[in-house]
Amino acid sequence: MNEKAGNMKVKLPVTIIMFVLGLFMIVPFLWMVSTSFQTPTEVFKNWLPSSLNWSNHIRVWTGSYDFVPYYLNSLKISIIGTVGAVFLSALAAYGFSRTSFKGRDGLFVVYLSMMMIPPQVLFVPKFIMFNWVGIYNTHWALILPAMFSIFGVFMLRQFFMSIPKEITESAFLDGAGHYKIFFRLVLPLAKPAIATFAILDFSWQWNDYENALVFLQSPKLYTIPLGLQNFILENNVDYNGMMAASSAAIIPMIIIFFVGQKYIIQGISSSAVKG
Repeated sequence: MNEKAGNMKVKLPVTIIMFVLGLFMIVPFLWMVSTSFQTPTEVFKNWLPSSLNWSNHIRVWTGSYDFVPYYLNSLKISIIGTVGAVFLSALAAYGFSRTSFKGRDGLFVVYLSMMMIPPQVLFVPKFIMFNWVGIYNTHWALILPAMFSIFGVFMLRQFFMSIPKEITESAFLDGAGHYKIFFRLVLPLAKPAIATFAILDFSWQWNDYENALVFLQSPKLYTIPLGLQNFILENNVDYNGMMAASSAAIIPMIIIFFVGQKYIIQGISSSAVKG
């Protein structure tokens, strides 16, 4: 009883602190959504709109700044990039965890150390290379680099290492090769980790602003972050429009979060079993 009371004394303050922190994080989001439905005279005066004003959202989707092309561009880049990143990361993670070759662990450490290089340092070399191969100012300048994720390889390798070796060794004894084991045995067992990485990678690519700013020049190729930035620059006093555009930009992320939230904690905790 005393132990239970002691646990309650610890959990209660922690719960209250976490609740307050959560409230601080969600209030700006609620204000953004509420402002998108308000009239200009209600901004900074009321927390809730007197009535739902849909004109801001209609203007975002059908006005001079039509967000539909931005949406389609972002979806194309994020979906293709995420599918490629998941497949290539899983393939590399399998190689680093389930195959044996000389210098494997050292090569993995060198590969992992690339995470310490700031992405901004690579802008100039990437610009020169993309210009040379002719993909500058195309969506491939964003898609191709996004297919190679160091974090994805690291995360999936950690999960693959948690799968008992006896399972793959039994498959070897039955005559299965690496590709058969990878596609029919390891990948199905790694669904939580793969789903978690796919959700995280999609969100990174959807919100990627710097690469789109550097490697895309044509407005028809713009993604959601660039379209939103241009909208804000040209409508800097239109708070209702800005909040409506911002709300529209995060709709896919909210859908993906609710669809895949059960995999996130499971995948991250499973990947952390082995270090």
